[in-house]
Amino acid sequence: MKLAEALMLRADAQKRVEQIKQRLTRSARVQEGEKPPENPAALIEELDRTLAQLVDLVKRINRTNAATEFSTGATLADILANRDVLALKRKALEDLIEAATVRQDRYSRSEVKYLSTFDIAETQTAIDDLAKKYRELDTEIQETNWRIDLSE
Repeated sequence: MKLAEALMLRADAQKRVEQIKQRLTRSARVQEGEKPPENPAALIEELDRTLAQLVDLVKRINRTNAATEFSTGATLADILANRDVLALKRKALEDLIEAATVRQDRYSRSEVKYLSTFDIAETQTAIDDLAKKYRELDTEIQETNWRIDLSE
């Protein structure tokens, strides 16, 4: 199995866990004399099986990421960390621009006027550069995911 396939299976397992949690919640309480829509004990067994599959996939994915050398010589795990930091920085700068550009209407000259404390255009250019780096890195990661076999 390729790493990319394992990543899709992991996402599916995570979604199934959330769905089972919702089904458990719906079956947790009923009116006296009524039956739950589903058997909570059976749902818990299904949850346990799904979580066991999920933990196996996560361990194998983590081993694969740690052992896979990326084109730069770093491990895939290191590259994923770099990609995540690019996303965090981009989000922080986007939030900064959002805070600086909140429209504040003034109705008279005596009201307080707010000014941005940084160059918004320059910051937007930095955001665009980060987004481009993220996309390029993510594309290379996806390509690697489809070439690499999942560790046992």
